[in-house]
Amino acid sequence: MPTDIAFLAIAEAHQIYHWLPAALALSGRPDVNVHVLSPSDRILDLIASYDPDRKLRLVRLRRPPFPPDSLFRQPSRLLTLALNYSTIRRHPLLVTTEISSGWLRKMPGFSSRMVHIKHGAGDREGGYKARHSTFDFTLVAGEKDRRRMIDRGLCAPQNCAVGGYAKFELKAPPQRFFDNDRPVLLYNPHFDPALSSWVRHGPEVLAALEALEGWNVIIAPHTKLASRAAPIRTHAPHIRVDMGSRHSIDMSYTVSADLYLGDVSSQVYEFLLTPRPCVFLNLDRRDWTGDQAFAHWRLGQVIDDITALPMALDRATGLQAGFVDAQEAAMSDSIDSSPTLASERQADLILDFARKSGRTTAA
Repeated sequence: MPTDIAFLAIAEAHQIYHWLPAALALSGRPDVNVHVLSPSDRILDLIASYDPDRKLRLVRLRRPPFPPDSLFRQPSRLLTLALNYSTIRRHPLLVTTEISSGWLRKMPGFSSRMVHIKHGAGDREGGYKARHSTFDFTLVAGEKDRRRMIDRGLCAPQNCAVGGYAKFELKAPPQRFFDNDRPVLLYNPHFDPALSSWVRHGPEVLAALEALEGWNVIIAPHTKLASRAAPIRTHAPHIRVDMGSRHSIDMSYTVSADLYLGDVSSQVYEFLLTPRPCVFLNLDRRDWTGDQAFAHWRLGQVIDDITALPMALDRATGLQAGFVDAQEAAMSDSIDSSPTLASERQADLILDFARKSGRTTAA
């Protein structure tokens, strides 16, 4: 009998890239049926665009009442799970990158095994929550996350494995977003209001970026911030603002920019796939040294005042050689590199877990 594996696509589009390569790899294995469950036609269409051979079995879930379908705004995950519980629970193995699905454990009669692919590879403490412990098996990008998950009691050593960062396999090619050869700065503020450089300091940050000379600027907030904050508007000809598009989630900007400007987003590790200069904004003047939630701030300049940005940019190229070793070491710890594609490693781990866990066919 074929092994039945279902991927839950109930989160926003940016999470798709973290599980889709594994789903595609599994769909090419013999005697494996891979279903993708989503309440969104837009999400299913995006997934299908990466699956020209139609190997994935796309299932449109019932959608709770909600504004128009969007890649970046999805209905309540809990409502979606409740409304589609009878469909979801038929699958013996569920794979997801979000943790709301842990709620299914509370439902009577629920017996599916659950695999969590931890999306992103950042340092923020918000990436480690009690609900992570509800999953039977967890895949992380590198030893850093495995160590932290185990240290926090969120998974046992035998139930947490390093599978690499499969999103890199779907990254867009470098692109030109401006009609000149000036260097490109990518500003990527996070959504967490307690940590974001935009939520409390947006006007002064925008003013500083508008005043920059000799640079092109891409402002691409984390999509959760973009969906919650007022639209960022500017008439500056050297600034491109993206409040949510495919470019903002497929690494188009992180592979194309020359310098990363941000705060706590895990996208810094996507940018550092190739070591390049980084500048971090500590505009709330936190005492961050020694705090592992800000470990990535050791990978570039940290400025406490936005007026220091032009000087930091002027110094960035000259200082970069001093950060390369730290950047490469942090990447090695955060995202495991292997000659074997991460998607294939993840597929192997998921399939091995499915077969060891017993029931592999749909109810």
